[in-house]
Amino acid sequence: MDIINQTNRTMLFEEINPEKLDLITIVGDVKGIDSLSDDKIKEINEHLLVRSFDEFLDKFSPSVYSFFNAVNQKVMYTLKKPEGIPDEAISEIKIDHSNDFLRMLFTLIDTKRSQGITNVDFKFENLLDMISPKKVMDDIRQVRKEIHYMYGQHEKLDDGDPKKLDIGDKLNVMFEDASRNYNNVMAMLPLAIEDIKTRLLLGRAQEETSSEAIQVGQLTIGESGELKIIEAPKSDNNELMLLDEATSTDLTQVFAEDYDSLSETPSPYVQDLVVRTFCPLPAVQSEVDTAVEVQNYNTYLEFYKNAKDDFVKTVKPLVEKILGVKMFFDQYAIKNKGMLPSMLISNAKLDMLVKSSNIPRLETYLNTVNAKNDFTDTIWFGIVPSVELENTGQVKVSRTRFRGNEKVVKQDGNSMESLAMLLQVVKDYKVQVFFSFESGEETTFSSMATAGIEKYIDKCSVLTRKEYSEFAIPSAPNFTIIPKEKSGVVIDSRMLQTENGVELSKEKEDILKLWIEGVYVGASYVSAGIVAAYQCPEYLKGAFKNVNRDYPGVRFDIEAGDNSLRVVTTMTKEISGFTNTIKDLINRKNFGFIFSSENAQIQDSDIKRITVYKARSMAMSEDGFDSLYKTLVSTYIERLLRFQTGDFKHENIVKFFSNNPSSQKSRWLGTRGSINSIIQEGDDMSFIIDEKSNMCHIDLVFNGNVKNLEVMITKGTSAMKV
Repeated sequence: MDIINQTNRTMLFEEINPEKLDLITIVGDVKGIDSLSDDKIKEINEHLLVRSFDEFLDKFSPSVYSFFNAVNQKVMYTLKKPEGIPDEAISEIKIDHSNDFLRMLFTLIDTKRSQGITNVDFKFENLLDMISPKKVMDDIRQVRKEIHYMYGQHEKLDDGDPKKLDIGDKLNVMFEDASRNYNNVMAMLPLAIEDIKTRLLLGRAQEETSSEAIQVGQLTIGESGELKIIEAPKSDNNELMLLDEATSTDLTQVFAEDYDSLSETPSPYVQDLVVRTFCPLPAVQSEVDTAVEVQNYNTYLEFYKNAKDDFVKTVKPLVEKILGVKMFFDQYAIKNKGMLPSMLISNAKLDMLVKSSNIPRLETYLNTVNAKNDFTDTIWFGIVPSVELENTGQVKVSRTRFRGNEKVVKQDGNSMESLAMLLQVVKDYKVQVFFSFESGEETTFSSMATAGIEKYIDKCSVLTRKEYSEFAIPSAPNFTIIPKEKSGVVIDSRMLQTENGVELSKEKEDILKLWIEGVYVGASYVSAGIVAAYQCPEYLKGAFKNVNRDYPGVRFDIEAGDNSLRVVTTMTKEISGFTNTIKDLINRKNFGFIFSSENAQIQDSDIKRITVYKARSMAMSEDGFDSLYKTLVSTYIERLLRFQTGDFKHENIVKFFSNNPSSQKSRWLGTRGSINSIIQEGDDMSFIIDEKSNMCHIDLVFNGNVKNLEVMITKGTSAMKV
């Protein structure tokens, strides 16, 4: 590993943020050049290379853009910054850790992982309401509590005290987060909705949904000793009374001034809303126009529900990509970091990247990083998600009798033609591409458990018996984060005005609900992630005792023995398993990188994670399709051979394979017995040099199966032989 120090850099062929630079743009014109400069590679890495999920969010800042349409009174959302609209009219919504939708999905994944239960038993509804106004407000209450606590600490200390300055820094960060949404009306709507509920349903327990009219009073004992609650005397002061006068009065002022200075179009109502949100009142001192407030509440709620619905539908494809990147990095779940997986993101759509005018740019980049004896930036794997999978056998309906699914034009899918074009290019640079099919109900574990893998085999048949077949790795099924049928989110209920006050309606038609329509992660992210993870000897050390720290995991066969039960994904089981019929079919075909959600045990402990069932490429073999590790070992040996023989010099090749104890082959034979030994028990390698064609034919034997590798020999000159 001192020569080839990484075998797991992965290239994602996907657009994340069209406003950021992409590979095509940075590489630029390549006419007349064979290789990019070191400075250019450094620039590409600065913009497109990430080594963690947080670095990915930071570099690419995935965003959704919104603007208001006065014609239809709607919020419009788009993944690409709209052209022809002034910048000041566009809001950029960053999809990061602070976004409630993404945060809800992270929480859901972590909770499901910790419980280890299947989709049918998991209570999705308990977590989905995290994007409702009530839960958004709960988060703000926590922030509010922290701000009040920190501000109290700040005010106790003397000016100039270093500790006060430290707390001041923390308060600045907290206020920055709180103020981020002053100009985002959509972000303020949940506050307004909950604020009206708090004021109109004052004094009610949270689960109660009605309230009578309220007049704040005080308890007294009358002249005859009777208990009586009388109206509390009004304060002469017109200002609002606040909890903890000393702290809150100051904070009220701070928030009011902060809002005024940052708001582009200040509104007294919103200023009061901000102040009330972060500095709550003990009582409502002013008269409330109940009718107006109820109308406002229902209008806000309806608008919020519709806008959130549109937002979720727009952002879902982007969120699925973000989750995919997170799942890629999540597979490397060890404390002692070694060969850390890294990802280079093209940030361009695949069909754009494989246009005839852009292919030379991709080739020049790969030629620079993959065809040199410097392996720092070598790309070993690729990821292509969302390959189109046509639905066949659908019955045409002549008359619509019941409301059915709306025919949505699927966007951002990659065609099989684009994938084939990419494979045609990357095969020369030995990049193994993991690809998965578009997300939806048809590509889940449940679907595979009932329908099998025939549709995947049929779709991929065009990739067999090609020069690039061994570099194509179909991954299935996709992972379900939220099933379609369990993706309903209750936003809240409409409010009604009654004779005695107000109440939240219990009628079914007054409960506002949106449907997320399911969230999925492409299998290619996880398959590439697990293979990239087990390239690291430190990662393998967590599952096996017999690991050689000098070798990467290129020869590790995840299908062998109980390896797949030791090296498991971080994804939780989704179904109870495949039937024996389906498993027999998968075993007979030996097709693809197939994941399994089976009941299994190792050393008396239950496996509650999804495991790898097959790890095959599209290259044909005697028993179906070939294991992907064979191509990986072949690539590794070829690259090491080129390096150690000075670009395949005749005499150095002979030395490489000789029986001399110091030869590379002898060293590999001497270190057999490790889980990641380059030559395992039952393996062998031999070579024949064809003087006429100037070729060296290398036979790599894996458990009796032979894989051929050919390299062009560099002849030594007669002067060198002397």
